[in-house]
Amino acid sequence: MSDSLRELWLRGIAFNAAAPVDVLIRLLDEAAGEAGLLMCEGRDLPDAVIDAALSHPVERIRRALARNLHVDPARLAPLASDPSGLVRAHLAGGTRLKPRWVRPLPDDILVTFLTAQEGGEDGRVTENEIVWELLSSRQVPPSFPRDMAGHEHPALRLYAAFQWQSLTAAQRDALLDDPDPAVREEARKGNRQLDPEAVEADLPPIGSRDAVFVLSTCALSPAVLERCFADDEVHPLARNRHTPADALARLARHPGAEIRRLVATRPDLGPEAAELKQDPDEDVRMRARLQPSIRTWAEFEAVHRVLGHSRDCTCPITEPDTELSPDWYATCAASEEPVLRQVAASWPGLPAELVGTLALDDDEEVRIRLACHHPLAPPDLLLDVFVTRPAHRPHLLTLPAFSRTGRTHLIGHTDPEVRALAAADPTLPEPPLEDPDDAVRRAAAANPTLTPDTLETLLTDLRTAEGAAANPSLPVPRMHALLDHCLDAAAAPPTAARR
Repeated sequence: MSDSLRELWLRGIAFNAAAPVDVLIRLLDEAAGEAGLLMCEGRDLPDAVIDAALSHPVERIRRALARNLHVDPARLAPLASDPSGLVRAHLAGGTRLKPRWVRPLPDDILVTFLTAQEGGEDGRVTENEIVWELLSSRQVPPSFPRDMAGHEHPALRLYAAFQWQSLTAAQRDALLDDPDPAVREEARKGNRQLDPEAVEADLPPIGSRDAVFVLSTCALSPAVLERCFADDEVHPLARNRHTPADALARLARHPGAEIRRLVATRPDLGPEAAELKQDPDEDVRMRARLQPSIRTWAEFEAVHRVLGHSRDCTCPITEPDTELSPDWYATCAASEEPVLRQVAASWPGLPAELVGTLALDDDEEVRIRLACHHPLAPPDLLLDVFVTRPAHRPHLLTLPAFSRTGRTHLIGHTDPEVRALAAADPTLPEPPLEDPDDAVRRAAAANPTLTPDTLETLLTDLRTAEGAAANPSLPVPRMHALLDHCLDAAAAPPTAARR
């Protein structure tokens, strides 16, 4: 048996959907090498396998499990306090695959990370480095700071104070009087963001990166606003929800169309909204038409997550804002404006009858967004987007509604990715085992319609061995026999292996 075949068999069995628990647990053996790590990171796992990996003595196995996107994150909670700091950091940082759907971690895991006093027994990372991994991973839901503002642990109230402008007025008042001095100090700093004179006193040099953050998020004094207009540093002002009405009116008449576009959908826009509907720039006019439908900042943010994005946009999909009402989304779904229908199609809570309507929408972007965001999107729509928009294929393949049948008509498609999809269809009469593309042959070899005798032949061919080992029709005793060959060969000393 060649090393190449061994690796292909191990990898195939690791991702065989029919492999039972005892087969998968054998792949946790160090002799399985990369295949065991790929399995722990890259597929859904039975509870018994998860338990074995959680308590596995080999750190690399636990690190791989920590990055698993398919396992319920609640099952991974023990890894948040793993003896290894690298295991903790892997869980905090999330999967390496960077999927579009960013799954939030449960509160108990977040609390464990944010209240940790050390970064693990191995001392390779600090607790602060793990927290930075967490904060950059997008796995913290937007509601978490508000939920933690009254928590009994001061570290969590401190975290809430860092997110000052997301808190309610009552929560801010409570944190300003917090019994913990560090929390009070951070609350005082946060409160200065809403004090124009304090912001002016601490303002970094205009034009610097720090200044851009301040100018786009904080309350600004008239003097600071005038300096911004004088230096034509107004782009941050157009995005700042604290920008006063008189400055907003000036921005709406700015010579730069980009600035006018930014302000055209603001919910606090005054009489100048009517002027923008007559703007010489087509995009400004379109955005101004949307403005009457945008009455809150949460609605504004929902619209801006759609505006300016192309059909092939693969930006992360995060938890929807709970402040937005179902009635607003329903109104958007019925709008004559394609952008608002795209917003509605992006909400996973849209009712089934509206999903059916948007699935037939004339605007391709509406249909694409519905396919990528909504759990009730019709399977034929998902398949259509898969075929026509390659950028969305990795995401679509992760969706439960993506049908595993109904693809046989695509077997002659010019795109090998599409042929590979068709080759895996279990209703296909003759899987294309001789296709010139490796991925198509691999998918064909994994087609469950193949007989055990055929699989035996395919297992000995480097072109099809991995697919055959992944085939759910492969008998379980044969899986064990293949593992016997692979693991015994890996464990044998080099001289013994040569004999």
